[in-house]
This record gives sequence, C-alpha cells and structure tokens, in this order.
Amino acid sequence: MEISSALVIGAGTMGAGIAQWCAQRMVPTTLCDNNPEQAAKALKGIHASWDKLVEKEKLTGCQVSQMKSLLEVKPLAAVTDAVLVIEAIVENLEIKRALFRELDDRFPARTVLASNTSSFPIATMAEAVSPARRGQFLGLHFFNPATLMPLVEVIKGPATDEGVASELYAWFENQGKKPALCNDSPGFIVNRVARNFYGEALRIVETDDEASMREVDRILREVGGFKMGPFELMDLIGIDVNYAVTCSVWEAFGRPDRFAPHPLQKQMVDEGRFGKKNGRGYYRHG
Repeated sequence: MEISSALVIGAGTMGAGIAQWCAQRMVPTTLCDNNPEQAAKALKGIHASWDKLVEKEKLTGCQVSQMKSLLEVKPLAAVTDAVLVIEAIVENLEIKRALFRELDDRFPARTVLASNTSSFPIATMAEAVSPARRGQFLGLHFFNPATLMPLVEVIKGPATDEGVASELYAWFENQGKKPALCNDSPGFIVNRVARNFYGEALRIVETDDEASMREVDRILREVGGFKMGPFELMDLIGIDVNYAVTCSVWEAFGRPDRFAPHPLQKQMVDEGRFGKKNGRGYYRHG
C-alpha cells in the first residue's frame, strides 16, 4: 500500500503527533479540527518542534522545510480525498460514529478510514459506515508521543479486509514503527494490560498524596525498570483520557472489579486536574 496522502482529524495531543509523524515520513498530510484556533496552535507547535530539532542538528533545515510544505491545516469541509484518514477526536463513541458517517458519504471508496480509539470496539464504530466501506475500516492506535513511540496497534474489525490490515502493517513497519496486529477486544493489547498498572498504583496510594505517588513512581522506575511510573504516565497521557479509557474497558468487560476505575481518577477529572496539558494533575507542571 502506498500512502500518498493522509488526513488526521483532531488537533489535540495525539492528532497533532500523528500528523507530525506522517509529515516526517514525507507523506502529504492535512490536519483538521473543528476548532480553528486549536488547529493553528497545533501547527505552530509542530513547526517549533521541528525548528528545535534543526537547532540540535538532528534534522537539516532542508528536511524541515520539506516537512513544513507537506503539512497543512484545513477545515474538514475543504477536504474531499485522502488515501488514509485517521480519526483522533474526543473519546466519545457517538461523536466518533457521527464523524465516520460523514466521512463515508464524502470520501472515495478507496479511502481507508481508521480510528485512533484507545478502547472502543472497531466493530461498533464500523456500524456507522456502509457495508461496502467496512472492509476499509480498522483501528490504528498510536501512543503518546506518536513521533517517538514505535508501537502502533493495527486492529481488525470483523469486516476489515485482511489485505488492508496486512498492507498497513507492512507500511508502518517499513516506516520504522513496530506494528502489532490486534483482535478487536476491549482495550486491545496495551490498554487492557495497562489497566492494572494504573489501577493497582491508585489502590496503593488511595488518596491525593503526592509523596506516596512519587515513591510508587520511583520504585517502578528504579526497581521495575519502567521509563515512567504510573502517575507520571497518567499525567502525560491526560488523566481525563486515562479515566475515560478505564471506564470504557470496565464497562465492556461487564464491570469486573479488576478493571474498576478508582475514585481518585474521578476526583481529578471533576477538579479539572488533567495532567501536563493544563499544568496540574497528580503532580504540578510548569
């Protein structure tokens, strides 16, 4: 499969990272968001990231000029074609389904539609598109930061064409990613396994006690060999996003105790403490 054009919908942390990575692989890429200010902010951040890499001599000015020319921001209504469309909007099933219905109506039959969902079943989202499109519909779950994390989960729905999934797998592998082919089950691989990484850490500290959180993170880094502890990682991902995924996986498995969200997660979300992206999560940032 030759990905000669990509469209990324959603200019938040993940969407911006995916769009940046695509442009870095020299794929002409369009980034869309229903908030024009957010899209402009994302583009400015991507350009600043590239400029910093030039300063560090990790990229040349010529390379960055080419990347900048390949990445553009547009309203979704102005885009009518792409080989690959990656949805990276809010983790809300009905909003995602509504978007895919619109994309199915507007884009050519050859266009592959993919969701960066952390946990929603691909089969459920595929119900929003026509039966003819479902072979071209799958999950592509990237990890934050998408420009650096090598893993991408390639998730086949029950109707996903085997050839589409295998060709995308090979394409990502050729582009330096480490793809993993996943079954369409709640949380897929990483987010299913990670529920206990976060959940048990929360059950250990129980309350909003930063000293205890730092100790858990330190032990898992220094003794467990993890690059980041669970509280550091939740702050990086976004506590609101992590909580939504926890709830989704818990519901999908029939609310077993082992996947239950912790009250501290909800407390953080209710208080607007989302992590690094707004300066306050389990820790203070900035």
